[in-house]
Amino acid sequence: MSKVENLQDYTSENPTAVTIGTFDGVHIGHQKIISRLIKIAKKDGLKSVVLTFFPHPRMVLQKDTNIKLINTIDERTSILKATGIDFLLVKTFTKTFSRLKAEDFVKEILVDTLHAKKVIIGYDHRFGRNRNADIMDLRKFGETYDFEVEEISAQDIDDVAVSSTKIRNALMAGDIQTANAYLGYKFMLSGTVVKGKGMGKDLGFPTANIAVKEDYKLIPKYGSYIVSSEIDGAIVYGMMNIGVNPTFQTNKESIEVHFFDFNKIIYSKTIQVDLIARLREEQKFDSVEALKEQLQKDKAATLRYLKDH
Repeated sequence: MSKVENLQDYTSENPTAVTIGTFDGVHIGHQKIISRLIKIAKKDGLKSVVLTFFPHPRMVLQKDTNIKLINTIDERTSILKATGIDFLLVKTFTKTFSRLKAEDFVKEILVDTLHAKKVIIGYDHRFGRNRNADIMDLRKFGETYDFEVEEISAQDIDDVAVSSTKIRNALMAGDIQTANAYLGYKFMLSGTVVKGKGMGKDLGFPTANIAVKEDYKLIPKYGSYIVSSEIDGAIVYGMMNIGVNPTFQTNKESIEVHFFDFNKIIYSKTIQVDLIARLREEQKFDSVEALKEQLQKDKAATLRYLKDH
């Protein structure tokens, strides 16, 4: 897959099949659209192109700094790369771009730049200034500029209406299993391992403290989770706490992972932590000993879960 961040850098003259969207989460509904895109492209001898946008339009148009995204742009890129598409175009979303009329978007980007012959979109896709153009408009432009439009119906995407919003809500409720079922893969947190205060080590549960640099990344509900990571080519399992360590009254949010049977020094490494299931709410304990006892119970529960699943 070739990733292009500036449309001027896209120089291929090959005719293409294109799909367009924000694709936050690249969930199972998105995956069906992309699977269809690749199938059509191969059948018709076209290059498959995913045109996506960053930042999220709501961040730009509504100054909605509270919106949190399921994926960072790097995570989204990695997931899309794994689908087997030929080109990923990440268009910087700006206020100027948002004012582009629907026909200008079609002519300048889909036709003149991408040489689109097929455009595959989801059932609710809207585009152009104020999002005032829909599937019927796109089909008319297709007749004018010689490309075909295929709409993926809601039923084809999924009988359950999968949406990025539903996944965000599940994550904020700590419902990892539902989020993962909708995503079709395990929700991930990616960040750099930084030094903490060593409290986990003092408890007999040394932790890797994960710093997520992207402030727009959605962090799930506080609590303890069963997790896995691939570190130096090996899969390691463990448990993660997201929260403020109320027993120690730090009041500072942290993401701490205790990996089982693992003693490598990984400070400054960037790692990806995949969330498998939720163990429990974060809670304040009356004593350090009570917290230690709970961590032992959490470890036993995690090992049982991993054995059974």
